[in-house]
Formats: sequence, structure tokens, C-alpha cells
Amino acid sequence: MSLRSYVMMLLAAFVFAATPAQSASRIKDIVDFEGIRDNQLIGYGLVVGLNGTGDSLNSAPFTKQSLQAMLERMGVNISGANLNTKNVAAVIVTATLPPFTVQGSRIDVTISALGDAKSLQGGTLMVTPLMGADGETYAIAQGPIAIGGFTAEGDAATVTQGVPTTGRIASGALVERELSFQLASMTTLRLSLRNPDLTTARRIAQSINDLIGQPVAEPLNPTGVRLTLPLSFNGNMVDLITDIEQLVVEPDLPAKIVINESTGIIVMGQEVRVSTVAIAQGNLTVTVSETPQVSQPNALAAGQTTTVPRTNVDVSTGSEKKLALLEGSVPLRDLVSGLNALGVGPRDMISILQAIKSAGALQAEIEVM
Repeated sequence: MSLRSYVMMLLAAFVFAATPAQSASRIKDIVDFEGIRDNQLIGYGLVVGLNGTGDSLNSAPFTKQSLQAMLERMGVNISGANLNTKNVAAVIVTATLPPFTVQGSRIDVTISALGDAKSLQGGTLMVTPLMGADGETYAIAQGPIAIGGFTAEGDAATVTQGVPTTGRIASGALVERELSFQLASMTTLRLSLRNPDLTTARRIAQSINDLIGQPVAEPLNPTGVRLTLPLSFNGNMVDLITDIEQLVVEPDLPAKIVINESTGIIVMGQEVRVSTVAIAQGNLTVTVSETPQVSQPNALAAGQTTTVPRTNVDVSTGSEKKLALLEGSVPLRDLVSGLNALGVGPRDMISILQAIKSAGALQAEIEVM
């Protein structure tokens, strides 16, 4: 082991021991390195071998055209023929090309029905080119499809579990073209924060500079940190990334409340603070219930059996709700406890938080999804 590597290990161990473990994260878990990224691929193909659960050719003309074109390429002349098979389905094939994938490697693909096929169970995907955003072909997909659901039907009932019109082929695509990116020969590299924050960017730069012993990292904005390759790494950026990605940094979190109105979910960050405020929650509730009764005359009396309406009206003013006081600059734990003491549900809590924000007593940003 070289002297430089030994010193790097000691410094990394010291930084790890000195950083709070409860909220600290490794640099590799909070940033993305420039150029190290996935690429999305997409293609259009045909699935054959379905047991009568494929597309209806009259309802899916694109399936019929694709089937005719495929057969003609194989030397089968079907001009004027009436195709009526239901064993073929048109599908969209998607895949993710990992960074630095070499030619000849295999990647997983996902197949989704495009027409009115009922199930892809038992089907086989024909040769399908997968293209990138630039229109170039990067992989070729083919193989039997595995699905996670099924469908069964009879004359009067149908049972469907999962999604039988979506499947997957493990290692179903063969990479035909590589994406050229020379990471090792780069002299500068940008680190992109997944959660942009100025304080976190500065902490990352300081942690890297402390490890290397010279100013090689510079925070540019809340999103990025620029990294310059020092001479001691012999012109290899991979060595520098390997040394710094294990450094532990404590990300700074903004005071933020995220609210999902449709589901009633509330997520509050630990830095949320509330000034002194009094809260009361209650409303007027009117309940009307109908309990009709049957009026039947005596056996010797003349008359008819009738239904007599009976209405009960109950009015609740919410007087059991009390006025709660939240002290100034309370932490998140006390804020949640104070709101729970009011006995309110998540949806009422959303309205209370928005009202506190409108009153200027909430030192946090509210984001409604």
C-alpha cells in the first residue's frame, strides 16, 4: 500500500468518526457524477404465440400492418389474404441502458401491450430494435415473456389478477452499440446534488478539500460542485471519485411541509418551527335521520294501513373542541403532539397548517402535491 493511499484511509476514517451518524450520508448517495447516467431505450415489436388473447386485427390495424410487413420480409406473400388470427399482439418495448455498458452485454426489457390484447401469457417477442433519443439503435430485444398476472373468463364471469398485458424478459436485449464516454481522462467533473441546497454543496466541497489537502472542489450553486483533478492522482479521475465517494456528509434540510390533498398524507421536515399561536377546531354538524313507522288500524275499525314519517334532527356545535396553545419556536415533535391533542384527522390538519401559514406563524414552506 502506497503512502498516499494509507493517508487517505486514515483521513476517511477520521471524517467518518467525527460526523454524526444519525443523519449523515455518503457523498455517493446524495450526488450524481457528471456523465454517469442511464439512457432510456424504446422500440415497437410483435408478440406471437398467444393462446387467442392477442389483438383483434380489425380493431388494431397497426398490428395487421406489422404482421403483413413481417411476413413479407420473410418471403411470405399474403396479398389479398384475410388475416383473422388472435395470437399476435403489438407491443411497446422499453429498457434502460446502464452507464458504461459494453457491446455484447444483456439488459432487461419490459413489454406492454399496445392494442386490445387480453393477455401476453405464453407469448414470445420477435426481434425488436431498441432506439435511443437520437434515433440510433443501441440494443436488440427478443425472447419469451414472463408476466406477473393472469386472466380467465367464461360465459358469465371473468377473473383477472395483476396486469396480464405487461411482461418482462430478464436479460432479453443484447447491446449492439456502446456510449462513448472517457471518464478516466477527464480533468474536471461536476457533482450534481439530488436535493439542491447551498449548505450541503459547501459541506461536500469542504469535506473533499479536507481529504485531498488542497482546494480541488468548489461549490458552484445549490445543485453543483466542480471537482478538479489534482496532479497527485496521475491524471485518473476514477481514482479521485473512488476516494471521495465514501466521504460522509450531513445534508442540510429545508423547513418544508409536503401535503397530498388527494390522499391526506402530510410529511413535515425536522426544521419546521411554529411561532406562538392559538388553534381551535370545531364546526356545526346537523344530522337528520328518518325512522318511518307503520300505523295500522284495529281489526274492527275501518281504515287503511299507512306509513307515518318520523324525523330526528340532531345538532352538534362542536363545543367539546377546546382552544389549544402552541408555544413559540416549538420543534416538530411538539407541533405534532399539539395538533394530535386537538383530536383532528389528517384532512383537518391540512387546513390547520395552511391557516397557520396564512397567519404568518409557520416558518416553513408548504408544498401541495
